[in-house]
Amino acid sequence: MKYLALLSGGKDSCFNLLHCAKNDHELVAAASLGPGAGKEELDSYLYQTVGQDVIELVARALEVPLYRRVITGTAVEQGSEYGSRDSKGVTAVEGDETEDLLALLSEVKAHHPDVLGVSVGAILSNYQRVRVEHVCRRLGLTPLCYLWNRDQGELFKEMINAEMEAILIKVAGIGLTTKHLGKTLSEMHPTLLKLVGQNKQYGAHICGEGGEYESLTLDCPLFKHRIILSEVETVIHSDNSFATVAFLRIKKARLEAKPPLQDFKLDIPGILDDDYAALNDAVKQSMPPTAIKIKKWEPTHSNVLKISPAGGRQVGSWVSISNIERAIQDPSVSLTIEEEVGECFKLLETRLDEFGLEVSNCTNINVFLSDIDLFARVNAVYATFFGSSPPARACVAVDLPHPVRVRLDCTAFVEKSPQDRQALHVQGLSYWAPANIGPYSQAIIAGERIFISGQIGLIPAQLSLPSPRSLAMETALANQHVSRVVDVLRNTSSQEWTGHAQLALYWLTDISDLIRVKSVISASSKAPQTPTLYLVVKDLPKNALVEKQVLIHTGRCAMLDEDDPDGIIMQSRTPIHEQHNVNFSDGSVLYREISYCYGDSEESPGCAIICLKGGGTSADLLKSNIAI
Repeated sequence: MKYLALLSGGKDSCFNLLHCAKNDHELVAAASLGPGAGKEELDSYLYQTVGQDVIELVARALEVPLYRRVITGTAVEQGSEYGSRDSKGVTAVEGDETEDLLALLSEVKAHHPDVLGVSVGAILSNYQRVRVEHVCRRLGLTPLCYLWNRDQGELFKEMINAEMEAILIKVAGIGLTTKHLGKTLSEMHPTLLKLVGQNKQYGAHICGEGGEYESLTLDCPLFKHRIILSEVETVIHSDNSFATVAFLRIKKARLEAKPPLQDFKLDIPGILDDDYAALNDAVKQSMPPTAIKIKKWEPTHSNVLKISPAGGRQVGSWVSISNIERAIQDPSVSLTIEEEVGECFKLLETRLDEFGLEVSNCTNINVFLSDIDLFARVNAVYATFFGSSPPARACVAVDLPHPVRVRLDCTAFVEKSPQDRQALHVQGLSYWAPANIGPYSQAIIAGERIFISGQIGLIPAQLSLPSPRSLAMETALANQHVSRVVDVLRNTSSQEWTGHAQLALYWLTDISDLIRVKSVISASSKAPQTPTLYLVVKDLPKNALVEKQVLIHTGRCAMLDEDDPDGIIMQSRTPIHEQHNVNFSDGSVLYREISYCYGDSEESPGCAIICLKGGGTSADLLKSNIAI
């Protein structure tokens, strides 16, 4: 796609351009935000503003037009989310510096209407990513974030290997002084490695993600000219025992022509980490079942399980509402799929209101469709009910009683404050994990529970399934995506937690695939075990072969404080896993698999899978006493 570069002039924004080029995107323009006239630097939460003196030269070195705008806003909204969760709420935050970016990119789009993407050099900052993605969503642009969540040590070496010539233009971290200004990445590599090792307790970052330093790119493989600094001056902001804050003022600089470059080398991360490459191999080597006898079953309205009308139940801070579907008063009355989705959400809103909740309180919604071909049309309407940070979600095609084409199951959380519910909603293309391909977040954290959206085996940088089709690769990717989502949540959390899967669902489209995946996953499971359900459905999004959905608990449980009778403290607990089989005289079988943690609250975390086999009297009695 054609894209514009969001340029700071630093190493990250320029290095990301190399990955955009290797992923076949075409650079057509650059955009930059900076301080007003007479200001060399601005204290911005969102933008690198030092080095703006030469940003024009960076764009000229790339031979693309540059669009600039002065930062007039400040960090008004400093939370982890930006904009309203309510679809009818306020999208913009008046006076926030994020709105300056919206105005700038709107101007670029007006001059280049064929631009579809935005290159963003964010590595670790959720604050920056959330705001850039929010602006891109409002303008219909795709963020291209190939550095996102990469290992910083690997990235730094890759920049050097790619012959990026970038220098330190500002220092503000422990152990960095004015003598390091103007040094290249390769010159600074040993020093930065040493400082990171010495200052682990301070969370030092080799790529400068903690504000330790900022950089200026003088040359990279995409530059048609290199930048020569003819005259610089060192400016010291503060010089104390903790850390020196200083920067280079560029007084004179020029461009120097360089020979045209036909191609360049670039280290591209592998698709699978070692653990998941091993899982891929294990599924490949699993023996396909040779003699599976499957009873032919043609669904009809009479043999589809009769479902009770949409009902809700509250336990502590949690509300569950299931079986949300259109009312069938007259099956001959035809609704468009858009009308049917709207009717489902109207019913969901009514049921949530009974508990004093709104759709924005939802943490997870499972969407069941009668036909996966309805996916895009359902998505379009579904998206209109959410603002920022929509709930986690899984969507599968199943047999539904005619004329029902959509059914929803919902879990919602009663929040005491907006901070009680946090979302991970990554929308940019990267090597990390798939950007959301629908109106859902990768994960929602609420009440120490983490709802992970259904993950299919997409190759993240391309948002496409492996070719040729491979059950092994899709299974490995789906599991890796879940793991990487959890890692980001754990590494960016203000609280320390380990995290334990308490429920896993594998949705598959072929029973032969189910048996292969189950045999490998069961054999590779580590303690504590996770209640896991394998289900065969009609279809999955993008015609995927497997989708994995997970519910995780942080392991933090509320316990009574022994030193304070009225106090509650959070302690780490490992779930207990139990399995039970009950055989009845009429041949019916009850199977239960449970994961739970001991706690002193009514909301002590637990999950259960309950399966009934047989149609005898015992099974009928059990069905009537289990809330479906």
